[in-house]
Amino acid sequence: MLITDHLKDRNVAESPRAARTADPRVLIADDQADVLEALRLLLKAEGFQLETASSPAGVLAAIEAREFDVALIDLNYARDTTSGEEGLNLLSRIQGVDPTLPVVVMTAWGSVEVAVEAMRRGARDFIQKPWDNARLLAIIRTQIELSQALRKGQRLEAENLLLRGEGMPSLVTESPSMQNVLQVISRVGPSDANVLILGENGTGKGVVARALHSVSSRASRPMVVVNSGGVSEGVFESELFGHVRGAFTDAKADRVGRFELADQGTLFLDEIANVPLSQQAKLLRVIETGEFERLGSSRTRRVDTRIITATNADLNEEVVAGRFRQDLLFRLNTIEIRLPPLRDRREDLPLLAQHFLRQHAQRYRKRVNGFESGAMQLLLEHSWPGNVRELDHAVERSVLMTQGPMVKPTDLGLRSARDSGGGRLEDMSLEDVECFLIKKAMTRYDGNVSQAAKALGLSRSALYRRLQRYGL
Repeated sequence: MLITDHLKDRNVAESPRAARTADPRVLIADDQADVLEALRLLLKAEGFQLETASSPAGVLAAIEAREFDVALIDLNYARDTTSGEEGLNLLSRIQGVDPTLPVVVMTAWGSVEVAVEAMRRGARDFIQKPWDNARLLAIIRTQIELSQALRKGQRLEAENLLLRGEGMPSLVTESPSMQNVLQVISRVGPSDANVLILGENGTGKGVVARALHSVSSRASRPMVVVNSGGVSEGVFESELFGHVRGAFTDAKADRVGRFELADQGTLFLDEIANVPLSQQAKLLRVIETGEFERLGSSRTRRVDTRIITATNADLNEEVVAGRFRQDLLFRLNTIEIRLPPLRDRREDLPLLAQHFLRQHAQRYRKRVNGFESGAMQLLLEHSWPGNVRELDHAVERSVLMTQGPMVKPTDLGLRSARDSGGGRLEDMSLEDVECFLIKKAMTRYDGNVSQAAKALGLSRSALYRRLQRYGL
């Protein structure tokens, strides 16, 4: 028995991927050139990356264009103004663009009232000119640390929401038809090459994607999964690239997209054939350049993400039909892995069944040790149109239904009308009828989910949920 867990051992010999380290980026804003130069010389000597602006418009343009770790801004820009109102208004506008950016304000016309109002509008600290170099540097360093901690916390929170409880089974096989798959995983996994995984629904494309990630130099970083078929066209851009507050009606806060969450890691785009044609150019751009903008923002962001995709569709036919961009296909299939259906690897049935039995027996705290000979024979004879996923569901059901230490043939529930595709309608449960009709529609439209969903009167995402529920 070969389990892909042994591939993880290769990581011991791999040097960990170096995290990108960059000097903190500081934005300085003042209308006086000599002040900007003095600050530039002071901060540059401390190793900071610097950008300067001399007006509120320049500050906003810089913040919209790129990320900063801290902004140090003057409160007065017009020569005849000492009220600080320009800077206070600028503070409010900065909060609208990037609420996580720490802003330190400075003015030669300081007062307690102005300082309090600046803090109320979002400033993190207040410096009066002429400044003390040591105090200014201490404030800048403190705010940079707080900013980085806040952004890291937001990212980890988003990662945890995505990744919590996403355990996947191991790749269990000893069949000859799967040996080539294991070899490709072993050779290609440690690289950064984009991989396209092909195979019928339920063949284990997600498991192979996780195996590729686990033996890569990115294994310590997240693998973020997107079911492209389950994301509607209206929210696809927001899901992948994120959005800023106010980008649309319900955008009440900034949101990190899946590409940002997968930075330095792996992004797995399942059911890639279902990406809307209108969004494929944007997907191609970020794959080619690593650059994108959040929805509603003009700031260009960069990510370093490995792309793994999967589909049960024939992408070449999709290209001919005009539903999939050929240049995008070329970018995705640097390496192709084609998974055989379960009916072509029947040698693995006993191994897989026992593997799932152990998992579900432990999950439901039941003492179930194996299969009676009749039950195993039934497993071997079944056609398994839903492949490994259907087998997993059948074994889970048997663990729940069995009343003894061994699974009986009747515990598997494989003789229902659902599987035979027949039986009298009045003898079928509502669930059996729904599954039967979905099977017929998928067969009629050669596995095209969009067409089958339209014929059934369902949305594409609703059909995907049912396909998963019934192990299809």
